[in-house]
Amino acid sequence: MTEENCSILYGHTIITMNEERQVLKNAAIKIVGDRIKEIGTKEELILSNPEASIIGNDNFLVIPGLINAHQHLTGDRLIQSCIPSEIEDTEAIFDWSVPIHALHSPDDDEISATLSLAESARCGITFTVEAGTVAFPEMVLNGFEKVGVGGAIGSWGWDVGNGPYVDSVDGVIERQLQVLEMTKNHSSVKGWVTLVGHNLMSDELLQKASNLAKENSTNLTFHLSPHAGEVSQYLEKTGMRPVTYISELGVLGSHLLIGHAVHIDDSELEVLINSKTAIASSPWAYLKLGQGITKFGKHPEFVSKGGRLALGCDTENAGDTKDLLLTARLFSGLMQEAKLGLDKPTAHYALELITIGAAEALGLKEEIGSIETGKRADIVLIDTSGPSWQPMAPDPVMQLIWGASSSDVNSVVAGGKLIVEDKKCKNLDELSLANEAKSKQEKLLKSAGLDPSSYWPVTTY
Repeated sequence: MTEENCSILYGHTIITMNEERQVLKNAAIKIVGDRIKEIGTKEELILSNPEASIIGNDNFLVIPGLINAHQHLTGDRLIQSCIPSEIEDTEAIFDWSVPIHALHSPDDDEISATLSLAESARCGITFTVEAGTVAFPEMVLNGFEKVGVGGAIGSWGWDVGNGPYVDSVDGVIERQLQVLEMTKNHSSVKGWVTLVGHNLMSDELLQKASNLAKENSTNLTFHLSPHAGEVSQYLEKTGMRPVTYISELGVLGSHLLIGHAVHIDDSELEVLINSKTAIASSPWAYLKLGQGITKFGKHPEFVSKGGRLALGCDTENAGDTKDLLLTARLFSGLMQEAKLGLDKPTAHYALELITIGAAEALGLKEEIGSIETGKRADIVLIDTSGPSWQPMAPDPVMQLIWGASSSDVNSVVAGGKLIVEDKKCKNLDELSLANEAKSKQEKLLKSAGLDPSSYWPVTTY
């Protein structure tokens, strides 16, 4: 790699999220290729690298690229905010989302993922974990590459019940192997073993999927215990609560990221912590679907006890938006409400959960999540020139979490490349994407026989 690919990035403040949680002033970052090569003073780096391109200005707050630990990139994206909010969450999933997934063509998967990742990039998200409902992984990979961000993808994995891509254990495992092979040499997108989870996986599939992930030094992710009904189903079928049961199967461990785990009791909480199993929490989704996060959720306690947790945005008919800063603010409030006697402000915990803490939960702490020499150059520049940032607070983390939103994101560097500039994705024709998405939404809703307007009158205000 030559110095010809060099750029210098700076702002008035750099929140590094390194081990010491350093906040730097009058500093700059030297990027060579896709890596952070050096961190030093702005004057020295610019003077010693006269041919480097310059990214940034004195209005910018610089933070690491954000990490979305649970996001469905296909399906709901093309019918976003169409599913009625007054129906039960199981009806929203199985009567709306699943039929739409079944109708998705390869092109639908690609434009859905591209739109979702483009929105994510504009919000400062440079790494996204797809939550396990991709029919055409090669098309979703195209979306990652078009936008220029990193992430993790798998493929549909369930062998219980009826639905799109339900298969035998061997068939599900073969789909996962294909994704691992497709991504094995990719610089920024990892293949994960992904199952739908819930009560839609046999013991055999769960154990084989876990072994497959460990054998290939990658991760396993699936959904579990988002609502009380699932706990009842496990108790009726196995006599055990969900986490306890899968622990007995030998599946828990640092390779596993469980999506949700909202309805867990104290004993399950301890099992997850002791096994180093990670949780992806999507609090906005639980609120929209009314799944009991404020009454039953223990995610703040999980974090306070050293549990490995990351935040996600889920899907466009649950979390709806990719604003991870807003998600972090909500989680900061949930921690505040829990009154846990913490050793630092909840805002600091919240920022960790979308940067370095998330990277650790995904097994990627050495690669992403902080601004440090040698790491991938995933960096976000936030414009603090607007009135909402005036005056600047003594604690920039506090102001970032409680006072900012994704609308303040001006530019984004992912893998050393500037992919968002002046709030626009550089690699895409966003107007063409929007027009194509509109026609696909109409076609999908019609094909599935779904009519959102039948649930409420369409009124002109």
